[in-house]
Amino acid sequence: MSQTVERARSRRRSRPRWRFLLVVLTALTLLFGLPWWTLVVSPGWPAPVLVVGTGLFACAAAAFPWLMYLGHGRNGRDGAARTGDTLLGVMWVLFAWSLLGTVARGVLGLFGVGGLGRIVALAVLAVATVLVAWGAFEAMRVPRTRTVEVRIPRLGPGLDGTRVVVLADTHFGPIDRTRWSTGLAAAVNRLGPDIVAHAGDIADGTVARRRSQAAPLGAIDAPLGKVFVTGNHEYYGEALTWIDHLTELGWQHLHNRHVVVERGGDRLVLAGVDDATALGSGLPGHGADLPAALAGAEDGLPVLLVAHQPRQVDAARAAGVDLQVSGHTHGGQIWPFHYLVRVDQPSVQGLSRHGERTQLYTSRGAGFWGPPLRVFAPSEISLLILRAG
Repeated sequence: MSQTVERARSRRRSRPRWRFLLVVLTALTLLFGLPWWTLVVSPGWPAPVLVVGTGLFACAAAAFPWLMYLGHGRNGRDGAARTGDTLLGVMWVLFAWSLLGTVARGVLGLFGVGGLGRIVALAVLAVATVLVAWGAFEAMRVPRTRTVEVRIPRLGPGLDGTRVVVLADTHFGPIDRTRWSTGLAAAVNRLGPDIVAHAGDIADGTVARRRSQAAPLGAIDAPLGKVFVTGNHEYYGEALTWIDHLTELGWQHLHNRHVVVERGGDRLVLAGVDDATALGSGLPGHGADLPAALAGAEDGLPVLLVAHQPRQVDAARAAGVDLQVSGHTHGGQIWPFHYLVRVDQPSVQGLSRHGERTQLYTSRGAGFWGPPLRVFAPSEISLLILRAG
């Protein structure tokens, strides 16, 4: 009897694994298969082109899982990560535009327009080449500043005009962006911020490997405070080490707590919560806890909450928070991925209202994760100018 029960449990445990593998295999087949069909097979190229093109796609499809495993496994190799991430970005762009080209070809076929295989293939290849080159430039440049005025009715006149810079998703990772980080810090300081808030996803990798990239964050100056919260990527690695390191660089960790800043006789509650995934990290005491973050805050004071994910705004709305600032979405990073992000998050980018009092600002982020590309989703340094009601 016990053996029968154990076999049943084993079968139940294996089902999610097989389902996951099936989903991954299906996704890889589509990701590589549709561009292969659109660019190589359907145009009716001569046999040598067909053979070479098929060989290239087959090699890329076979290498991709291995590169991702080597690059993002426990002892990730930066070289493999750079290659695998770049391949992922290129294939996503090719997939998206192959799909559009196939749909366009099908629609024109309904009207009797045929023989477009090679035209579609060349058009997809040309558009993808331009977008990949442009996307790489957009990803690697120092972000432009996006300035937004946010009116907060409960904000006192002494704090009117307070300049809050929001950074998010710097994702220091396999590509050495130390010069980029230096430029980012200089750009933030030129804005003359009163407060700087990092909304999480600081880095991918250990402090030992990303120390030089993160170092310029210590040069950022904000007289009313530099604060940060954890993002989901902190919990993929050495969260506690990164928390300690940013503290050494002069940042305050808003670990389910708040501080009160004052100017001109008026005060603002600056609160922060852990990422929504923190509870599952296994780290003692970690997990988003907004009541704890606001405990002891004086009633009637305006509240600015830093929370990594926009979907944490539901708790903020229930608690009467005035403004939540978040990141996480990257604005979609590579079009049309933002449609998938929107399924999971209430906002992809920009300022939105949630309920009678609560506003949410979602930054597109300063860096990128994975593919070093940004297509129709530019990075940003967010400058929020708070206006009193």
